[in-house]
Amino acid sequence: MILDLLLHNAQLVLPDVGVTPGAVGVKDGRIAAILAPDALLPAAETVDCGGLWLMPGLVDPHVHFGYGAPETDFSTEARSAALGGVTSVLSFHRSPDPREALAKERDLALAQSCIDVGFHLGITHRLHVETMVECARRFGITSCKLYLQYKGQAGLSKGFTEIDDGLLYHAMLETLKVPGGVLGVHCENVEVIPVLRDPLRREGRTDLAAWDAQSPDFLEAENVHRVGYFAQKTGCPVNIVHLSSREALEEARRHRRRSRVPMGIETCPHYLSLTREADTGPLAKVNPPLRSQDDVDALWEGVLDGTVTTIGTDHVPRKRETKQEIWSASMGLPGVGTMLPLLIHEGYHRRGVPIERIAALTSSNAARLYGLSSKGQIAVGYDADLVLIDPHLERVVDPAGLESFADYSPFEGMSLKGWPVMTVLRGRTIARNHAIPEQVRTAPSGRYLARG
Repeated sequence: MILDLLLHNAQLVLPDVGVTPGAVGVKDGRIAAILAPDALLPAAETVDCGGLWLMPGLVDPHVHFGYGAPETDFSTEARSAALGGVTSVLSFHRSPDPREALAKERDLALAQSCIDVGFHLGITHRLHVETMVECARRFGITSCKLYLQYKGQAGLSKGFTEIDDGLLYHAMLETLKVPGGVLGVHCENVEVIPVLRDPLRREGRTDLAAWDAQSPDFLEAENVHRVGYFAQKTGCPVNIVHLSSREALEEARRHRRRSRVPMGIETCPHYLSLTREADTGPLAKVNPPLRSQDDVDALWEGVLDGTVTTIGTDHVPRKRETKQEIWSASMGLPGVGTMLPLLIHEGYHRRGVPIERIAALTSSNAARLYGLSSKGQIAVGYDADLVLIDPHLERVVDPAGLESFADYSPFEGMSLKGWPVMTVLRGRTIARNHAIPEQVRTAPSGRYLARG
């Protein structure tokens, strides 16, 4: 057999297992062989990895493509992802009737993306819940997200009038009808926020920490408790997305101790690296807010002890001009191109987190949770989605080199140690030496990730 690609002389990073010398042979987009590190089988292309780490391509389960430049986001943001070692993403789709809108968005992704793309459904009204089973059957979407931060007046301001505890409970019942179904929930008790926010605004507070003060950790923890309680009553697996605080993490631990109903916990790189004292100001405005250093430390503890199960970026490609003042700035921040170097720098180098733990949190766990059966492992038969990493390479984060529609990064100017130097999607090199090959720009080859 002549391989299409041979990556030899590598240190293979096996999620939650360890690191071992080896080589990987690729044929027809799949991993065809795991070999000794010095193996030199016939191949159309051979790459000497120079003893660098070779990890499964990252699976980012939490991005918002289409919220920057809707007509081109699947092109720009996919390239940013590829530069960061991300080979698969699940993006949140929200529309009045997904049955009418999903096919167009899927086709747009297929035409533009250089990485593989799937969707979650965003739930904001009853029709979304009532059509979950149909969307799973027609579009292979087995996961949804309900936005508790849009209850009441907060939802009304965005045109959402049906988000309440009844919708949450109904969504859990319908999720149970979807094979492999998972319900993600944004946890913030938004009904209390005005009581805390209005005095802050009257005081003239405009600092980043004011955003945390108007939606503190206990409002997140209260919603985690609510979701866990309803999950226990319905038996519905749930996933708490972008968890940000020690108190909410403790509430998740309590749920796991008292219930057999699965509760996944996702956090984000910005909650593992930035605090409310960051000098980024409104550029780092995000929901839930950035918290304290104690919360950052608690989340790293959760990473190490297994309480945190996945890491996603919550990537939104915003422009700097929309982030000028804390109360009026747009929500969200870009991060898909910097997740891996941040986790290596902050986790592996600064805190001694094993790289195989980082690999699990960024690839295999998300693939398993969301039914991506061919992703997230370095094993024969899996998709040849791989990222080659130089753990000692130091670079300064420069948004100009991240390919995103966003023209800033909350991490810009930071010197990070540990960067991807080559990204492979199903055997095709889609990024090398911090650049996207021209043939990838002109002929992207991303596929649609239908599940179930």
